[in-house]
Amino acid sequence: MVRTTKTLSSGIMGKYPLISKYGMMIACVSLITLFLPKQARFRYEYEKGMVWMHEDLVSPYNFAILKTQDEIEDDREQVLKSVYPIYDNHVQAGKQQVARFQDELGAKWKNTNFDEKDLETYQSIGSQLLQHIYDEGIISLTKKFQITGPNYNFSLVTDNLVTSLNTADVFTVETAQQYISDEVDKRSVIKEKEWLKNLLKDYVMANYVFNEQLTNKLEADALSSISTTRGMVQKGELIIATGTTVNKDTYQKLESLRKVYEEEARIGGNRLVVVFGQFLIVALVVTLLMVFLYLFRRDIFENNRLLLLILFVITSMLVVLSWGIKIRLPSIYYLPFCIVPIIMRILFDTRLALNIHLLMVLVGAFFVPNSFEFSFLQVTAGMVSIYSIKTLVKREQFLMSSAIILVTYFVSFLGMALIKDGSITDINWGNFVPFIISVLLTLLAYPLIYGFERLFGLISDVTLMELTNTNSKLLRELSFKAPGTFQHSLQVANLAEAAIYKIGGNALLVRAGALYHDIGKISNPQYFIENQTKGYNPHDGLTFEQSAQIIIMHVSKGVEMARKAQLPEPVIDFIRTHHGTTRVDYFYQSYIKTFPEKFVDEDVFRYPGPIPYSRETAVLMLADSVEAASRSIKEPDAVSINNLVDKIIDYKLAQHQLKNSNITLRDIEVIREIFKNMLMSIYHVRIDYDKTAKTVSTEKIG
Repeated sequence: MVRTTKTLSSGIMGKYPLISKYGMMIACVSLITLFLPKQARFRYEYEKGMVWMHEDLVSPYNFAILKTQDEIEDDREQVLKSVYPIYDNHVQAGKQQVARFQDELGAKWKNTNFDEKDLETYQSIGSQLLQHIYDEGIISLTKKFQITGPNYNFSLVTDNLVTSLNTADVFTVETAQQYISDEVDKRSVIKEKEWLKNLLKDYVMANYVFNEQLTNKLEADALSSISTTRGMVQKGELIIATGTTVNKDTYQKLESLRKVYEEEARIGGNRLVVVFGQFLIVALVVTLLMVFLYLFRRDIFENNRLLLLILFVITSMLVVLSWGIKIRLPSIYYLPFCIVPIIMRILFDTRLALNIHLLMVLVGAFFVPNSFEFSFLQVTAGMVSIYSIKTLVKREQFLMSSAIILVTYFVSFLGMALIKDGSITDINWGNFVPFIISVLLTLLAYPLIYGFERLFGLISDVTLMELTNTNSKLLRELSFKAPGTFQHSLQVANLAEAAIYKIGGNALLVRAGALYHDIGKISNPQYFIENQTKGYNPHDGLTFEQSAQIIIMHVSKGVEMARKAQLPEPVIDFIRTHHGTTRVDYFYQSYIKTFPEKFVDEDVFRYPGPIPYSRETAVLMLADSVEAASRSIKEPDAVSINNLVDKIIDYKLAQHQLKNSNITLRDIEVIREIFKNMLMSIYHVRIDYDKTAKTVSTEKIG
């Protein structure tokens, strides 16, 4: 689940948040309504194999019964079988090849050592063989028509006269060459048989040529004559009675009535009334979503940037659904409906993802055919997609989730097919292909999530896992240039992560923030005590004010470096807030002691802030201060560590650094105990509890 920190809004959203919020809602409702199909809704719900639960349905008017897609396909096959492919007889092609053979034979004969007196014999036999095969005809077979076997009927056009033939009655180039070879072998007068065979092969070509253009035209004309209807239902005729099972024949009558009804409503109905009805439905759904956010996710409701993202995703998916309906996709299930709950689950949480998915399915069900089937399939698949991504920390989880979604679709599809058809053998498995395509398209969620992170300043668990890799460029630079700071950051990350895990929050986000919170020290590492070598302190040659400013600058430098490295804003927030508006007390107190008579400008010694404004940033501030201060303990024991932790946390509270962080006093007490226990573990302090005296004694483990 993604957590975001609050950032200062800018532009219109910042100046007019309430107007922006309602403006986005109205824009969302208007866009969805604009793109939704504008046909009236058939009032009855039905499924093949289900019991008709409505009143007796009597036909309100005469209408034709539409054929099923399978019936139309069968008609297409029969029509196409009745249309013979057209071939043109190129009469001149044979004459030209025979003449070419006769003209070229003499020149080729001279290049051999054959007897000159045999030339006339070879020419006569070769010409006869060529003339025979061209008279019989040589055809180039077309695979398109070899459906039931290698041979098929065709129509031959010779000088505008059409003859019906079969390919078995004519030669192909291969069979013609074989015929010549066999005939040459039979002629004893031919001495150089192989030479003549190879020579004659060069003069064999198809003279029956497929006329694709004319054939396609005949097929198109034949297909256009196919009727899409079979039979009529008369006005007043009973279509189905209450309690009757919807069989194949009745289902087709109902489908025919539905299409006629919607067409009649489209032509004669009031389109504005339909649009107004759609507007009311969509407005109700968006309002329900807003009520949910207001009651259960107030942080999102008050963040117009996040609202914009949610409404954008919802609008986009419903617009794509409307587009699919309008262009009459062969199946609406090609569309990756599960992509929305996956994105919402990863960027927000389970409850919001499920709520949004259910509301979207309800809207979509109004406009798709077989709305119950659509609703069941999408609700179950959406729930599985949400459940399958509890926490996304590995990319392969997308593949696993996709596989689980596909299995869910398959089980649902199989169950519904069995209910409708009552037989496994009658199931059209080709209808499952759209679900496979849909699941593959669902994988687009991964790049979309990355894009939304960039556009809306969000951060997912996958990104956080990548950021917490200490081999990343920025952290490697920190470990090389400021190794003491790097070690400090690791310890802070451990403290903060343990605390936030206990009190509730995003542990991955805290860890990432802790690792990067001090990267600004890379620019001047030697000015920070954890990176200094013994015997040298660069602050010795500076005034207290200069030293304080160098220390304070590591915050702004860190923000600058983080933005240059394109770190997400929620991580940068940890850099900006980890010192809040506290003072650089060491140099401040030193200034007062050295110059007691001078006026002190506290702003010179104070961090610019802002103070932490989330549980995560507040915990990091406390962990950072406690870990840094613990390094100054010369003889760490239970008492000194307890006193140090209490002193640091009490100071932050006194300075009002945690007032905006949504953290309770109970949380703070838990944090105290975690910090104390972990620091004692780090410094190898063992605690002995005397049950009688209830006193604490510690000893250092060697």
